[in-house]
Amino acid sequence: MFHATTRPEGSKAEVYDELALQLRGLFAGERDAIANAANMAALLGWGLADLNWSGFYILRGGELVLGPFVGKPACVRIAVGKGVCGTAVAARETQLVPDVQAFPGHIACDAASRSELVVPLMRNGEVIGVLDLDSPLPGRFDEDDRRGCERLAALYLTASDPF
Repeated sequence: MFHATTRPEGSKAEVYDELALQLRGLFAGERDAIANAANMAALLGWGLADLNWSGFYILRGGELVLGPFVGKPACVRIAVGKGVCGTAVAARETQLVPDVQAFPGHIACDAASRSELVVPLMRNGEVIGVLDLDSPLPGRFDEDDRRGCERLAALYLTASDPF
């Protein structure tokens, strides 16, 4: 059984290295995409400071549908191209938004969210969903977070069978 006892500390690179190590432990012997997404959302919600939401949206029938998450109840469905999550799918690239209030068409599932990082999950060249992190702090996410979360998303995809 996996037991995380302390929040990772150090530089952002060191924090993401530790989270990657812990994710490998959580994913060991488990291929279920939903179970792995649930554990990853929980680990990120606990292991990264200053988050108010951590989770997944899964692309189903041309729209994003809420998946495993940690935080307040969230929007259940998001159209491709709408909000930060839908934009990440349409653009097929990570969206790093320092101030969501300045993002055209931002969807405010939690009014406390001020910055957001959304990583598209790509399998065989197709977007299958997104990893979404929200913070109540403006400018919470930077390029180190983008690289770290893209790396963690890649670990998730490698460790998990398709939805």
